[in-house]
Amino acid sequence: MILYEYPFNERIRTYLRLEQLFRRLGELVPRNHPLDHHYAIQTIFEIMDVASRADMKSDVLKDIDRQKAQLNSYRGNPAISEQALDEIIAQLDDCFSQLNQLNGKTGQSLTENDWLMSIRSRIGIPGGTCEFDLPAYFDWQHHQVEQRQADLERWIAPLSPLAESIVLLLKMLRDSGSPQKVVAPAGQYQQNLPQGRTFQLLRLRIDPQAGWIPEISGNRLMMSVRLMRHGEDDRLHPAQEDAAFELTLCA
Repeated sequence: MILYEYPFNERIRTYLRLEQLFRRLGELVPRNHPLDHHYAIQTIFEIMDVASRADMKSDVLKDIDRQKAQLNSYRGNPAISEQALDEIIAQLDDCFSQLNQLNGKTGQSLTENDWLMSIRSRIGIPGGTCEFDLPAYFDWQHHQVEQRQADLERWIAPLSPLAESIVLLLKMLRDSGSPQKVVAPAGQYQQNLPQGRTFQLLRLRIDPQAGWIPEISGNRLMMSVRLMRHGEDDRLHPAQEDAAFELTLCA
């Protein structure tokens, strides 16, 4: 099944982008080739760009506090395991503490690394990191694999508290939804969202064999899905048949 996710607000949109970047970083660093490590450095810069918003750290800390307050409200409920509750609250406390201890914006300490910033200033230029532009960077790419990986781990360390916090918050958000099977007549599906709940994320699973590509839109009142197909002319065309897929709304 192919999973598509659609955020209903800008904060969750940013979280999903950062999660994708951190996942990519986790794939690239353990590899051996210098080209993989080049793109790992580029990904670090992308994370810094996304996370440099003034309210980014504050948003994450507020979300952690909000989740803790909600979980603490479940205490005394016989259907809730106190041990499980304590474990997840301890994880939230740990994320809050690590993130709160960082000074300034996420990755700010990396901006004081002149060597990294020299690469950052050139990496956005097509072909801007050639050996005649950045000989010191070209030399680094010829270091032993273990040395390059150790350097990358050192540069990633200031970003790790944000990564762990976002992974935990998104896991809790995803776990809040219950999947349901729905049918889109003639490839079109629309649903009014229940009042009194603020949904933040839509998750949609589609059988890859069907060849459908969803175009999703939504707000706090309603959501809609239009299914498309990739045609031989390399354009998207509306699907005409009834289509079944799995839909999850997460609050």
